[in-house]
Amino acid sequence: QVQLVESGGGLVQPGGSLRLSCAASGRIFSMDVMGWYRQVPGKQRELVARINTGGSTNYADSVKGRFTISRANAKNTVYLQMNSLKPEDTAVYYCKAAGILVTMGAFDSWGQGTQVSVSS
Repeated sequence: QVQLVESGGGLVQPGGSLRLSCAASGRIFSMDVMGWYRQVPGKQRELVARINTGGSTNYADSVKGRFTISRANAKNTVYLQMNSLKPEDTAVYYCKAAGILVTMGAFDSWGQGTQVSVSS
């Protein structure tokens, strides 16, 4: 089907920056919405940001003005630039992508997650 591979997580001090990447591979005919979610232990996974094929974006209120989502359609890759990071941004970040397979079936896939830790 479709595999999503995330990279770019790590440990950063408050106020620092990180850039996450997520590359999709597989029998993809077309890619629709790509996005980033995050989850901390004991809480539900929440939307961070998402972007559609045309470039329209949505952000969680908590990250507006600090995070920027972008995508490279030719590479089926989505990015999340995270600036001015805060300790409350600490979470496992998951990539999500939806679209159509070459078999004309739909897919809705998650990545394996990458840890982002913000601490001094």
